[in-house]
Amino acid sequence: MLGVTGRFLLGLYFVLPGISKITGFDGTTLYMIEHGVPLAAMLLPITIVLQIGGGAALILGWQTRAMALMLAGMTLAINLFMHDFWNVYEGLSQAHETQNFVKNLAIMAGLLALAAGPGTQALSLDGRKNNQAAANC
Repeated sequence: MLGVTGRFLLGLYFVLPGISKITGFDGTTLYMIEHGVPLAAMLLPITIVLQIGGGAALILGWQTRAMALMLAGMTLAINLFMHDFWNVYEGLSQAHETQNFVKNLAIMAGLLALAAGPGTQALSLDGRKNNQAAANC
């Protein structure tokens, strides 16, 4: 049950910010541009789809390992561009960006543990598919 809870919470961590990027699309685009993200107008919709879709997939337990690895990679990219505490931006606190950077490292660790662990199968679409395949043998 711990794996299911972890999967749900990690998925929720991506679904909610994905939705907030839709409602705050223009502001998020400007924030990305300020941080030097190339092709921000094209990458933001992709990020939204990956966050909402990948987060929902984690919650449902669909392609859990692949989704966890994809979201870990995306979190690393977001960390390097958006929480670059080593740069100084007007109106942003370096301490706050450092905290976000380290928090995202912990999220990545959770995603990597989820991808590596056997607990990803509990109450999941992946586990149901594997159980049906085993029953048919």
